[in-house]
Amino acid sequence: MNAMALPLLGMLACMLAELLVVQRWRGRRAPWRDLVLNLDSGHILMWLFRGVEISVYAWVVEHANLHWADHWSPLLLWGSALLAWDLGFYWMHRLHHVLPALWSVHVVHHEGEHFNLSLGVRNAWLSSLTTLPFTSIPLALVGVPVPVFVAVSTLHYTVQFYNHNSIVGRSGWLERFFVTPSHHRVHHGQNREYRDRNYGGTFLIWDKLFGSFQRELPDVPVRYGVARPTASTNPFWANIVPLLRYAGARVPGFRHDERRKTRSDITIGTGGALLFCVAAYYIHRDGTWPAWGQPLFFMLIFALTLALGGMSDGRPWGLPCWLFLGCTGIVILPLLFGLNDPIGLVALALLPLHGVMTSLFDRADSVAASSSSDGAGP
Repeated sequence: MNAMALPLLGMLACMLAELLVVQRWRGRRAPWRDLVLNLDSGHILMWLFRGVEISVYAWVVEHANLHWADHWSPLLLWGSALLAWDLGFYWMHRLHHVLPALWSVHVVHHEGEHFNLSLGVRNAWLSSLTTLPFTSIPLALVGVPVPVFVAVSTLHYTVQFYNHNSIVGRSGWLERFFVTPSHHRVHHGQNREYRDRNYGGTFLIWDKLFGSFQRELPDVPVRYGVARPTASTNPFWANIVPLLRYAGARVPGFRHDERRKTRSDITIGTGGALLFCVAAYYIHRDGTWPAWGQPLFFMLIFALTLALGGMSDGRPWGLPCWLFLGCTGIVILPLLFGLNDPIGLVALALLPLHGVMTSLFDRADSVAASSSSDGAGP
């Protein structure tokens, strides 16, 4: 079993709680459809490539280790790893905004137009691979052990997740030394005053040292997003379209079905939350899968991700595929683990139930719209 499933569920709970607080106490509509794309943009392929990143790291430590860190004290080892990872991240992040090839990957993160915790998990499928020359391979060459690298990178990613929250304004004295939500809001701004600033991940020293720091200005509200966003909420197109643009290839046009106008945003949001729970279950089952079970379940989650994206875009095939795949999951799981896994069975059973409820809501909305149209006078 993999304990990483619990932090993932904790992240989901924090994201949902933040949106509810913003909607209830600040009077802003919760962007549920945006939440789904943020949740689904990177999983589950991004997690696969994160595994590839760690595997490459372990290979370099095993076969190309310079052993500089072998005799360092624990304090020197951990402190150096924390600073070196953050410095590598700074330059990786800065070059993501400079080099078109890297920007075609990183732009997926910046296309989010709502600054909240869910934006912190909105990443491209290939994002982990782009970190290799900046953070992973240098630390592996020095000889930082794999567990230290995993812990340090996880700590930094946790800080970055927190820095996407929409509730915290200023952070007092922390503003002087660390990247805070205020500093990171600036980074996401497409305003002239904010564009291409504040690349740091955790420590503020790099932006100040290399001249890229910009404070959040009280009289200049941050305008989020990018100039040419992808006109789809399907994670497939969110990841593919920027790469097509970089390659100079034709980008497909996106026409949204009328059902998108009637399908509730909260219905889409609920589906995204349920699918994220299923993905957490997949992580939880790590190390217990039969030989053929893990790739099969991986493909199921990936297909469900695309089906939900199709539903969000209003594609006619989205809901039928969501229902079919949800039912398929209920059949597959007992074949893998029998009927002695109530958590997995409940998680998967909720997917087709959600699809049925969505279908009923769509039908009721269509009937109501038809009745309203028939009752209208000339």
